[in-house]
Amino acid sequence: MNGPPTTDDVTVRRVVVDHIKIGVSDLVRSRAFYIAALTPLGFSELGADQREISFGPPGLDDFIISTILPAAGGLHVAFAAERRDQVDAFHAAALSAGGVDNGAPGPRSQYSAGYYGAFVLDPDGHNIEAVYHGG
Repeated sequence: MNGPPTTDDVTVRRVVVDHIKIGVSDLVRSRAFYIAALTPLGFSELGADQREISFGPPGLDDFIISTILPAAGGLHVAFAAERRDQVDAFHAAALSAGGVDNGAPGPRSQYSAGYYGAFVLDPDGHNIEAVYHGG
């Protein structure tokens, strides 16, 4: 896995996915988990109905949890962090909200130079990550 392209000293991120929706088995339980885990990354709950809840930065519903889709675990979603301390806070908040540790915060040089990430399994077994591509 390579890091993001760079132009001189400026990192350039190319995002090709507009949003992602994952299946969950218990909307209430998953809502509590994702509110806690994603708040340190600047996400908040943006909209909800009886079967789906969207999250994202203000005005951008980038991530959706849904009981309409199957809740089979095994999906991997990595959220970008702007700083290492956000990765640390994500991990701590996710564990406090019932997540299962799947990789404590730390450097992951096997992925790329400057890669700093943390992994947590959500209530349905999805591997949720926060990653900072700094130095």
